Order: sequence, then structure tokens, then C-alpha cells
Amino acid sequence: MLNSKHDGVIDSGEFIRSLSIFHPSTPQEERAIFAFKIHDIGKTGFIQKEGIKKMITELLTETNLILSDDIIEDMIDKTFEEEDSERDGKIDLEEWKDFVGRKPSLLKNETIPYLKDLTTAFPSYVLRSEKEEEIVD
Repeated sequence: MLNSKHDGVIDSGEFIRSLSIFHPSTPQEERAIFAFKIHDIGKTGFIQKEGIKKMITELLTETNLILSDDIIEDMIDKTFEEEDSERDGKIDLEEWKDFVGRKPSLLKNETIPYLKDLTTAFPSYVLRSEKEEEIVD
């Protein structure tokens, strides 16, 4: 969704269209797919332990929190025990959607409630899909 032109630059249109994923009315499945893509660090089609560890480590560094590698590894192992139903060491999209379906609170951070207020207050701000734009333009 971001950088849909694959040119290494996120323009204002791409940025605004990307905000739609965080709208409270966006279906949970769309938000789950978006979250999956964020966690698929290597763009392999799977969430893997190495990528999750990198993401957690960077997040902890940014927030000045310190956790030992053992604690981080335990958190990741427990997550994979619960999510990786195929026991193949990676989480595919279907496993992720099933997990999020059982724990919808995981996507709570993928919602910006104020976007609903914005589109109510400014109806002209309602985001259009790229297909609609092609028809209108």
C-alpha cells in the first residue's frame, strides 16, 4: 500500500491512501493482512523468528526499554507455540489471520479512531480507491 509505485518515495497520495487501513470501518481481515505484511520483514510470505526479534529489538531500543535476549527469545518462542499451528518455524498468512481472529485486540493498535471523526466532519476527505480514481480521472 505504501510506495505503491515502488520508486522508493512515498508521495502524499500514497500516504493518504495508506491511512485508510487504520480507519475504524476497515474490515479486520484487511488490517490483519496489513499487519502481516509489516511483520514479514524479509518479504518471504512468512513471519519468521529472526524478523520478529529484529522488530522487537528495534522497538525496545527506540523506547529505551531493556530486556535480556533470553526474555525476548522466550516471548518469541511462546508466540510461535501459539501461532505456528503447522509447527514449521514460520507463520503464514492463514495462521496469522486465525491467530488475530482469536485475539482481535492485537489489531487494536492498527486503528486510529480519529479517522472516523475526520471523515464525518469532512466528507470530501473520504478516501477513494485507486480504481475509483482511474474512473474519475
